[in-house]
Amino acid sequence: MTTQSYLDRRHDLKTYFDRTAADAWAKLTADAPVSGVRATVRAGRDRMRATLMSWLPDDLSGARLLDAGCGTGLLSVEAARRGAHVVAVDLSPTLVGIAQERMPEDVADRIEFYSGDMLDASRGRYDFCVAMDSLIHYKADDLVSALSGLAALADQKVLFTFAPRTLALSVMHSAGKLFPRSDRSPAIEPIAEAKLSGMIAKDSRLAGFAQGRSERIVNGFYTSNAMELSAS
Repeated sequence: MTTQSYLDRRHDLKTYFDRTAADAWAKLTADAPVSGVRATVRAGRDRMRATLMSWLPDDLSGARLLDAGCGTGLLSVEAARRGAHVVAVDLSPTLVGIAQERMPEDVADRIEFYSGDMLDASRGRYDFCVAMDSLIHYKADDLVSALSGLAALADQKVLFTFAPRTLALSVMHSAGKLFPRSDRSPAIEPIAEAKLSGMIAKDSRLAGFAQGRSERIVNGFYTSNAMELSAS
């Protein structure tokens, strides 16, 4: 069940990624030259995407996969090339449009891009739900609620990332508050891994899923932690 705080944050994210950050995000997820800072973020995201993909079967033929917060579609394309039918959703119509424009012909019949809420249940069930860096802006309670919504759609696994609470990340978070409000991106919401793990274990909506692998990726200005939930 979505809360008002989730809906409010979703609105802020849609506005930011659809307007303020669309051009920067398009460059970050392409081969275009970027600044040194953004280059570390790009490399970190590449490593994270590779990590999440390594937790999925090499052969996804016949599987349905939800790319929850697909952005410009890089993970969707990789999953489709393994044989999955991918439903790729993002809040930003602009980013979805870029993803559709970039979609390679060899996977065009296996990816369905649309703009909307990643918790939308109207498109059926999935074998795998993957949420890469799409939950990092939500407070802990809303993050866990969103996980329960994804788990309700998943028959095998939910793979997701969260922003781990670290000293370096806290410093960057605090520094971001010095920028004018109009120039700020929506703040990430760091959470300690042990706290998040405990919240997941206690949430009855996630009782059918066991916590599995966890891996933190740190690369320059990119810090994110992957976690695996498997249907038990």
